[in-house]
Amino acid sequence: MNDKSLPSRSDSRAIELFIKQVRSLPPVTADPGRVIFALDATASRGPTWDQACDLQSELFRSAADLGGLAIQLCYYRGYQEFKATRFVNQTDQLLQLMNGVSCLGGITQIGRLLRHALGETRSKPVKAIIFIGDCCEEDIDPLCHAAGELGMLRTPVFMFQEGEDAHARLVFEQVSRLSGGAYAPFDRSSPQLLRDLLGAVAVYATGGRRALADHSRTSSDAVRRLTRQLR
Repeated sequence: MNDKSLPSRSDSRAIELFIKQVRSLPPVTADPGRVIFALDATASRGPTWDQACDLQSELFRSAADLGGLAIQLCYYRGYQEFKATRFVNQTDQLLQLMNGVSCLGGITQIGRLLRHALGETRSKPVKAIIFIGDCCEEDIDPLCHAAGELGMLRTPVFMFQEGEDAHARLVFEQVSRLSGGAYAPFDRSSPQLLRDLLGAVAVYATGGRRALADHSRTSSDAVRRLTRQLR
């Protein structure tokens, strides 16, 4: 081959034109990121259940520009009742599913939720698990073991605690840390805080840590604290 036929240096204008053309291309269509949205639907959550139904739509709005999400709703309540819906990617679909659920007294089933999440992400990767609850009535060690397994599979758990139960905070913080996720408290008087946090997880699930870091620069202090917890 005649090496003299090759250019000796890059044509900077041609490179600039190429970059401009690439940036103008439409985004590559890909499967939407899968997220498990899990709720404690025991009696103590009754006062905020309707609020949770409204706030979940923030997940879709925040992710719309980044490719969207496929969300599976999970909840537990009553006597050993645990439900997991199909993955859906339309807000009205998820609202319809949630509006068919009411709260019912029972003990927590966080371990069952984490084991379910392990099965899902081993079948097909789950980008994030969101859990909203207010208490924990289970042994912490099995929960932490399952959280560690999720961490090995790179499926972080974002634990959002309603209220100020000290034991729940201890458990939620350790589950989030071992899974590579994050923990944040909120109360029923601050729906905007939870809305911001859910939106941040949506950004993470669709764009990764870099997208969340960019998002957090113009977000609330709570979102920045959440971002700093991620490994």
